[in-house]
Amino acid sequence: MCEHTHDHDHPHGHHDQVSAEETLALLTYMVGHSRHHAQELHELAHGVKGEAAALLHDAVDDLERSNEKLARALALLKGE
Repeated sequence: MCEHTHDHDHPHGHHDQVSAEETLALLTYMVGHSRHHAQELHELAHGVKGEAAALLHDAVDDLERSNEKLARALALLKGE
């Protein structure tokens, strides 16, 4: 498992000043939106063949794993 560090210099701007309520609203939207995109890509994968289809299916699997992490983070932020 890789360890991600965040040690670079650039202004984060607006995101530094987002309220807890805005964070929950944005993350809720992003989780649903990302799941929708994963579903769309899954459907596209069924329309192509060969290595392209395999790569699309792999990408959908990656997105779904990411979406689950986002959903777990959201649940934690909601105190669930």
